[in-house]
Amino acid sequence: MTPTRTRAPRTHHVEPTREQVTAAVTSFALLADPTRVRMLWALRHAQLDVASLAAVAGCRPTVASQHLSKLRFAGLVEGQRQGQRVVYRLRGGHVRALLTEALFHADHQISGIPAHD
Repeated sequence: MTPTRTRAPRTHHVEPTREQVTAAVTSFALLADPTRVRMLWALRHAQLDVASLAAVAGCRPTVASQHLSKLRFAGLVEGQRQGQRVVYRLRGGHVRALLTEALFHADHQISGIPAHD
C-alpha cells in the first residue's frame, strides 16, 4: 500500500513577491480585452475549440487563435489536442473565480447594487 500524498497549503506572504505582482499584472492586462473576456466566460463550464470560441466572441477563428495564444502563454487557459482540433479550457478554479468576481463587480457598478463583502 502506497502512502497518500497530501499537498501542504500554500501560504501567501503579507507582501506579494515581485514575481507574484508581475504574474497578476499580466493576468489583469489580458482580462482587459472584451474578446478575451467573452472567450474565457464561455470556457467557465465547457471545453471549446477555436471555431466555437470565435463564434462566442464574434470574431474570426484566426483572431480567436491569436487571443488564445496569449491566454495560454499567461497560464489562463490550456489546450488539448483531440484529433484534428484543439479543445481549450480554463486553467484552474482561480481563473474561473477571478473572471466571475470581475464580472460580478462590473454588474454592481452598472446596476447600482451596493458593494458587499
